[in-house]
Amino acid sequence: MSCEYRKMSSIKTAADFKEHIGSLNINLGFVEKTRSGETSPLGRPLAYKGRTIGNRWCILPMEGWDCLGNGAPSGLTERRWMRFGQSGAKLIYGCEAAAVMPSGRSNTRQMMISDDTVGGIAALRSKMAAGHKTKFGTADDLYAGLQITHSGRYSHPADDKKLESRTAYSHPLLDKKFHNDASCVVSDAEVEDIIAHFIKAAKLAHKAGFDFVDVKHAHGYLGHEFLSAFDRPGRYGGSFENRTRFFREIVEGIKSEVPGLDISVRLSLFDWFPFEKGESNVGRPMQWDGPYKYAFGGDGTGLGRDLTETVKFIQLAESLGIKMICTTVGSPYYNPHIQRPAYYPVSDGYLPPEDPLAGVARQINCVAEVKKQCPGIVFVGSGYTYLQEWLPNVGEYVVENGMADFIGIGRMVLSYPEICADSLAGKELDRRHICRTFGDCTTAPRNGLISGCYPLDEYYREMTEALKMREIKQAMKKQV
Repeated sequence: MSCEYRKMSSIKTAADFKEHIGSLNINLGFVEKTRSGETSPLGRPLAYKGRTIGNRWCILPMEGWDCLGNGAPSGLTERRWMRFGQSGAKLIYGCEAAAVMPSGRSNTRQMMISDDTVGGIAALRSKMAAGHKTKFGTADDLYAGLQITHSGRYSHPADDKKLESRTAYSHPLLDKKFHNDASCVVSDAEVEDIIAHFIKAAKLAHKAGFDFVDVKHAHGYLGHEFLSAFDRPGRYGGSFENRTRFFREIVEGIKSEVPGLDISVRLSLFDWFPFEKGESNVGRPMQWDGPYKYAFGGDGTGLGRDLTETVKFIQLAESLGIKMICTTVGSPYYNPHIQRPAYYPVSDGYLPPEDPLAGVARQINCVAEVKKQCPGIVFVGSGYTYLQEWLPNVGEYVVENGMADFIGIGRMVLSYPEICADSLAGKELDRRHICRTFGDCTTAPRNGLISGCYPLDEYYREMTEALKMREIKQAMKKQV
């Protein structure tokens, strides 16, 4: 399956790119010619909490589905992390999405930080930093953290094909979409236990040598769901104070028990309606009548944003000593075209209902909005991969114009980690490895395979799993 929008790979000149942006009537700035080293905005160091982060490239946290059964890193995990370290990016934001407890694992091979796995995770973090130092001369300006998370509604702790959801509240559309019921809603006692596991995970991350932890509040996972828990009774739902209590108690617990550990948050700045396949497999909002209150950062229509509570949340985080926010929007599970714009759908997705470049611009401009209102925060932007060859050009413009402080890449680093170092060195980008948003890195784990770039990473292309991936994609084409 593919769509009829113009492919980014067909845009060869700055004039052509500018014309394409104009034809879409979107606000997206870029520099016509990128620079190298510290002459580039992407190459400039940033002073942060008494440290120096060496440049403005950031590797975003991902789920590799390739750890051992107990959540410890495997050889495949090591390969990915070593490539992160050798990418040239000086901010490794989260390294991996690490579950804080078994019930919160999104799959049976997700990383989980525990007493049993912390040694292997610590060794891998150290090896990644050493590899970075060997390649770039120093790791003193490298800042690396671990994302700690509970997958909530999307948990598969025992069987990758069996969803065992733990939800913040009963959601009228998501319960229908994912076959949840009231028994999935976590009790206050269970919430308190989950909070304790987040705090323990942070202590273990500090023991493993990480500079910070990212307390994930994004993508419809448990922390993010609490932000829209208007219908939940009791201490963790209803008012803004109650809906942020889960977050506050985690942060306050970490600060109390691990005072030397920095804390950050990956936050979905706004959310939209859940989408589903419509006519010709194009995405459309699920049926709903009346105001839609369940999208945090939304305007009540389900298809727009009102960042009042988003800014209020960021200000709350800042009052707790948090100075870095890694931004994202929406969820890969129910509105992926909003969260990670792509030309091709994943196996359980849909064709994009808008040109993906419009989604890129929406995220960039949203981050710029909150940065204006929260000038004391360092912001990491995301959603850039669809830009492909033009990613460094847009990234330079964004940082130079104060619209974000770091340019984060996720899928792109799986196929082309050297894009960071190559752009800073002034090299022409290697078109053979630029991510084209084929979606294999997501389609694979959604079908029980390890995540990786099967089309463009030679290592994964030679795996036996690559044959299975081809069969899955052939079946997808027949569904059209």
